Amino acid sequence: MTLDEITRTAIEPALHWLPRKMNTIEALVEMLTIGLQESRFEHRYQVLNDPNKKGPARSFWQGEQGGGMVAGVMSHPASKDLARAACTAHSVAFTTRAVWEAIETNDVLAAILARLLLWTEPGPLPRVTDASGAWALYLRGWRPGAYDRGSADERAALRMKWERNHRQVRKFLGFP
Repeated sequence: MTLDEITRTAIEPALHWLPRKMNTIEALVEMLTIGLQESRFEHRYQVLNDPNKKGPARSFWQGEQGGGMVAGVMSHPASKDLARAACTAHSVAFTTRAVWEAIETNDVLAAILARLLLWTEPGPLPRVTDASGAWALYLRGWRPGAYDRGSADERAALRMKWERNHRQVRKFLGFP
C-alpha cells in the first residue's frame, strides 16, 4: 500500500474519528514512519521465517495482543475510553483477543489504536523534522524486539532504516 493510500483509507479516517487535538501533522508523520518501519504497509501480520506461521503482531503497525497497541491502549487511563468507543464503532468486542484479531484487517481501527498508543506517551509529539525525537518515541511506545535483542550493528541498521523512512514521509508530506 502506498503512503497516499494508507493515509486516505486508514489514517485520515482514524484521525478524523478521534478528538480534534489528536489530529496533527506530527501524529501523521509518526504513524506513517512507524508503519513503514514495522511493515512497509505490506504485511498485516508479522512475517516469520516459516511461511506457514504468523508471528504475534498484527496490522500495519504490528500490535501484539499483550502489547501497548492492544492491551496497553485498552487499559491506559488516557486511552481506554476512546479505545472502547472505537471498538464499539467498529463492531469489535472489547477484549484483547477480539481487538488483536480485528486489527489484522481493519486498518482504520488499527490506526486509531496506533494513535492512541502515541497519545499515552508523556509529552508532545516530536516536531515534523525531529527524526531523533520520533525515533525515541517509537522505541518507548513500540519496544521493537529486533532492536532490544539486536547487536550493535543490527541496532544501527534499524536506526538508519528509521532515518530513511522518516525522510520518505517528510518528502511525501512536503517537508524538508
